[in-house]
Amino acid sequence: MKMRGQVLILLLFVLFIAEGTILPWLLPDSWHSRMVPNFVYVVILFVSVYYSRHIALVLGIVFGLIHDVVFYGFIIGPYSFAMGLSAYLLGLVFTARRAPMPIMMAAVLIGSFLLDSMLFAIDHLFQLNHQTFNWALAQYMIPDLFIHFLFALIIYVPVRKQLQRLGTRVKKEETV
Repeated sequence: MKMRGQVLILLLFVLFIAEGTILPWLLPDSWHSRMVPNFVYVVILFVSVYYSRHIALVLGIVFGLIHDVVFYGFIIGPYSFAMGLSAYLLGLVFTARRAPMPIMMAAVLIGSFLLDSMLFAIDHLFQLNHQTFNWALAQYMIPDLFIHFLFALIIYVPVRKQLQRLGTRVKKEETV
C-alpha cells in the first residue's frame, strides 16, 4: 500500500509541475487564455472512481490548495473546495470499482464540467468575473472538457490497473 500510494502522490506532483512548466510551451499563445488543463484533477477523478472517494477528497483539497497558492494567490480556496467536493461527489455517483471505459469517460466529462462550473460560480459570487455562463462555456469550459477527455483516454489503462492493484492490496492487508 505504501509504495503504490507514494508513487500516486509522486505522479500527481509531476503532473502538477508539468501543467505549470511544460504545458504552456506546448499550447499555442492564443489558447493560453482559453484553456487551463488540470491533469491532476483527472487523475484524482480516477482515484475517486477506482479506489476511494475519501482519498480523492483529501487529494483534491491538498492539490487544489497548492493550485490556489501557486497560480491564484489573490484568493485561496476555490480550487481546493471545488476539486475536493467534485471528486467526492463523483465518487458517490460512480461507485463501481471495475467501471468500464465509457463510464469513466463520462465521469471525467461530468467532473470537469462540475469543476469549471463551481469555479465560475465562486468567481461570480465574489464578483471576480463579469461574463455570462454561456460565454464561459464557449470560451474555456468546452475546450477544457475536450483536453481532459483526451488525457483521460491516454492514461485510462495504466492508471486504472495501478489503482485496482492498490485496492486489492489494501483489502488483502485488512484481512490479514
